[in-house]
Amino acid sequence: MNKSALLSLLLPLALICGGCAKKPPPPIEVKVVVVSMFEIGTDSGDTAGEFQLWYERQKLSQKFPFAHHHDLFFNPETGVLGMVTGMGTANSATAVMALGLDPRFDLSHAYWLVAGIAGFDPADASLGSAAWAEYLVDADLAHEIDAREMPADWPTGYFARGSKGPYMKPHPQSEGEVFHLNGALTEWAYQLTKDVPLADSEALQKRRALYVGYPNAQKPPFVLKGDNLAGMTYWHGKLLNDWANGWTKYWTDDKGEFVSSAMEDTGSFQSLTYLSPTGKVDMNRVMVLRTASNYTMQSPGITAAESLLGEHGEEGYSGLTASVEAAYQVGSKVVDEIVSHWDVYKDKVPAAP
Repeated sequence: MNKSALLSLLLPLALICGGCAKKPPPPIEVKVVVVSMFEIGTDSGDTAGEFQLWYERQKLSQKFPFAHHHDLFFNPETGVLGMVTGMGTANSATAVMALGLDPRFDLSHAYWLVAGIAGFDPADASLGSAAWAEYLVDADLAHEIDAREMPADWPTGYFARGSKGPYMKPHPQSEGEVFHLNGALTEWAYQLTKDVPLADSEALQKRRALYVGYPNAQKPPFVLKGDNLAGMTYWHGKLLNDWANGWTKYWTDDKGEFVSSAMEDTGSFQSLTYLSPTGKVDMNRVMVLRTASNYTMQSPGITAAESLLGEHGEEGYSGLTASVEAAYQVGSKVVDEIVSHWDVYKDKVPAAP
């Protein structure tokens, strides 16, 4: 058979088989993305980190390989997707961006719930408490002069880029130093969960009793509204706690209140702000819930070093178990409400009355 005859036979077959190629499946609709930052050991059956309770109790049984820190897990019946970003701003920003661009998922109507542990200011809350943030403030983007070399009349050597000293007003235009979440959605989440009972224990009671002169630190765990300061350095102590309060008020024009200290949330939200104009995600559907695993400063009578090293001793964070449980108890009430009324919340973002 000559070459032209062979081609005449193969061409119709090629045309027929060209239509046989499988079309990619339509993207999976996601209703809620639960964003956690770390897990301890395995995802089930051992000491729980931030992800384990969501994995077990929300029945996130469908695994999706994910080219990042941790694979994704999904409940196809409820539409809840769980992710573990890895710790730190670089991990959180890249993980959220990777998910937002993932063609396997339709995230255009999805709500994002960041649910993780944090250090809490004892002036505002106690171990095991849960705080909904409206403002996210970055602790890394700044100028700094070592305190031993700064001018004598400066309260700190840390000051905004584009300014000529600490807390100069008006502050420069934010370029990632502060993010404002949807305040109406934050208030809705708070109102929905403010009466959720949170677990208490003898260990928590013993720890918080040390914070004499801090009445909120001595209360049983409760739900509140309070803002998050995100920085890659794990800081601790009264002087830095004072700075955290001042830095938060500065960048929020006195509208925000520093309550929780963690590492990731400005990175996560930065990626969502980039993705939102594309229609792949809606940054007005983001909620940040942080729960108190430890205090951000020492109790009266000990040094900052003794306090920090004590928290990293054999016992670990004194409020770890309670804070992980609180993140689930409070956060799942919001997740379940959204999922069970998806016919309403798919197209209408809830707001407090």
